[in-house]
Amino acid sequence: MKKIVAVCAGSFDPITKGHLDIIKRASKFSNKLIVGILNSHNKKYWFNLEERKTLVKKCLSGFDNIEVKAFDGLLVDFVLQNNATLVVRGLRAVSDYEYELQLALTNKSLSDNQVETIFLPGSRESLYLSASLVREVALHGGKIVEFISPEIIEDVKARAKQVRKKELKG
Repeated sequence: MKKIVAVCAGSFDPITKGHLDIIKRASKFSNKLIVGILNSHNKKYWFNLEERKTLVKKCLSGFDNIEVKAFDGLLVDFVLQNNATLVVRGLRAVSDYEYELQLALTNKSLSDNQVETIFLPGSRESLYLSASLVREVALHGGKIVEFISPEIIEDVKARAKQVRKKELKG
């Protein structure tokens, strides 16, 4: 039987229960799942790359077939460099589908048809959830326990406090 190596990539700033749902489900049908943490130079992050990698690892300890890696550049290059053939993407809404379809077709073309993309619908509990929503709620002292894994709640609260303090000064 062919070994399935898949990649589930994102910024994960911070990783949410929605992200974790997709990752955990994808790990069930791949022999090896690589969680790729994107570092885009055009994006302003709450957590730097190493911090995001640490947060993701905290949430995924105990999964033998999941590896966490950081990358910068094109997703398709990261996928091919890691000998993967499958990209797993989560979908929340129709608007996600249009964007994700564009990426999937581009990745397929750039990889000379070596990389396929599959879409997993978000679970009912996390269809509305995004990392930006988590940051906004945390920034205003709201209850984030429903949105992120317990392992990283204190990390996110501490960062929200730092961001608030910085915004008050600036």
